[in-house]
Amino acid sequence: MGVSFVKSQLVMNEMEKLLILVLMLATCGATPQDLSGKVFVFPKETNRDHVKLLTSRVKLNSLTVCMRFKTDLSRNYGLFSLATPSISNNFVLFKPSTGGVMRVHALDGGTDFLSLSFSPNTWHSMCATWRSDNGLAQLWVNGKPTIKRFIKAGVINGAPITILGQEQDSYGGGFDATQSFLGMITKLHMWDYVLSDAEIKRYVDDTQFTPGNIFNWRALDFQVVGDVFVEDQ
Repeated sequence: MGVSFVKSQLVMNEMEKLLILVLMLATCGATPQDLSGKVFVFPKETNRDHVKLLTSRVKLNSLTVCMRFKTDLSRNYGLFSLATPSISNNFVLFKPSTGGVMRVHALDGGTDFLSLSFSPNTWHSMCATWRSDNGLAQLWVNGKPTIKRFIKAGVINGAPITILGQEQDSYGGGFDATQSFLGMITKLHMWDYVLSDAEIKRYVDDTQFTPGNIFNWRALDFQVVGDVFVEDQ
């Protein structure tokens, strides 16, 4: 049994190396696009349509994700889903059907941020931060910071698959149409560190902020799967 276990671990390690290589090759082959003045349009409920964001990074100690979005949904939906081979909920932004709540997952842990406002058919700006050293997360919704809540400490390791418009229940899949996003997303950026309050305010005000060094809306590597459209804002 010991030999079998070692062999299985070796196979899993080789498979993960192969996944990382494939992801790096796909990223190298992609041409970054400047999406300034553009939006992703998600026009229908589906268990397939999504946008895949591409990066060769395989380790994240901390992060910040910022975006603007607009929807008329009152049910739950996934906005941002980052999975690795070992953990499907490595970093997720998920809107439950409960009004005024945004759920954030990190390293398979999760917490709900409460008493927020997400009016329908209105553009909302949102930034989410998470620190690996102490597990603390925070949201900024329409320029207003929430309290800080504990999720889980640790490091995100492994080749990531990052999805907009769906929530991954497995690595790169497991989509549920009833959790799909309908609406528009724009100005998405992701950094491998926690932005300062001043930098987040510059993003909210759209005034000379430092673009994301993982995902940058002005130079974005992405793949569209299904009926998601790039339109003028």
